[in-house]
Amino acid sequence: MKILVLNAGSSSVKYSVVETDDHSVSISGLLERIGSADARHAYRIGADNRQIDAAIADHGQALGLLFETLTASGVVNGQPLAGIGHRVVHGGEKFREPALIDAEVTRQIAETIPLAPLHNPANLSGIEAALRQMGEIPQVAVFDTAFHHTLPDYAFRYALPGQLYSEHGVRRYGFHGTSHAYVAKQAAKLLGKPLADTHLITLHLGNGASVAAIAGGVSVDTSMGMTPLEGLMMGSRCGDIDPAIAFYLARTLGMDLNAIDQLYNKASGCLGVCGENDMRAIHAKAEQGDDSAKLALAMYAYRIKKYIGAYFAVLGRVDALVFTGGIGENDAWLRQSCCADLTGLGIAVDPKLNAAPVKPTAIHPAGTPVAVLVIATNEELEIALQTADCLAKRAT
Repeated sequence: MKILVLNAGSSSVKYSVVETDDHSVSISGLLERIGSADARHAYRIGADNRQIDAAIADHGQALGLLFETLTASGVVNGQPLAGIGHRVVHGGEKFREPALIDAEVTRQIAETIPLAPLHNPANLSGIEAALRQMGEIPQVAVFDTAFHHTLPDYAFRYALPGQLYSEHGVRRYGFHGTSHAYVAKQAAKLLGKPLADTHLITLHLGNGASVAAIAGGVSVDTSMGMTPLEGLMMGSRCGDIDPAIAFYLARTLGMDLNAIDQLYNKASGCLGVCGENDMRAIHAKAEQGDDSAKLALAMYAYRIKKYIGAYFAVLGRVDALVFTGGIGENDAWLRQSCCADLTGLGIAVDPKLNAAPVKPTAIHPAGTPVAVLVIATNEELEIALQTADCLAKRAT
């Protein structure tokens, strides 16, 4: 089954065409700087990289250019697209699994915009543009939050008045669900265990970062909350913080809500501590003796370690710790630091295996009770597979 996966941002559309039978990708690309005169469409077919520079006014024009490219390249000739899978960041309380898109689903996604004002409007724009361009193809919304809807109420509720949850949806939702779901399945295969009998702590570490406690393939806790701000220290997000700091900033500095929002989401985390949000640049500064960079690295690793310990307690037993995401897959120093001094929990890292892992791979010493795995995430494939599954259920 050939599935087009779309991830629409505010000024970009990332896409790939995935064959769900053999997991191959026939074309992948990025339309960026949408709305500007210097927009471009960079894409890859096989080993061939191509680029088109053109003014792209909006998502509708971007999708039109994309579908022209798919036809001209021959990607959709012979075997047409079976469906289109859309990444949607926030599904709110309503969406607990992928949903076949119709007018009602589109309306309900629009209702979740207050929960994800930075992401869902762009996701919805991509959906609406795709429906206009290729409405005859069945389309499915795949939600980042859906995987975490299995959290028990004592894990997803905040200690706030109940009506804030029942009437306004204030709860922990969690994010990066497609990534956590994908690597959990891959980890079970690597361990040679049924997913239903596998307990994992999965760490999706990139510019945005989250941890999930997964029991038998089911998410039972996760570090991100009602928004992607809660949890780990990230590239420019502060993560866990005393809520009263906002009151202090308002009283003493006169900061309004928008300024505090920008501070927490765009100017904090690694960027706030050392002036960099790219982990490679932070390491380079630390190696040159920059104390703020050394502090940022120490803080980043320490926060992860605390969550590992907490989720070990949540799960009771852990079969594997799984590193994924751009940082998790590529930063050997961070993996070593996060696992240092955790032998009491049965967690250790072999320095040689950790130095240059071939993904997926195990980097723990032989005989260690808890496996430590490095697995490359593939959210596009997971979205394609979930889309195909949704369409198959519709056909039966």
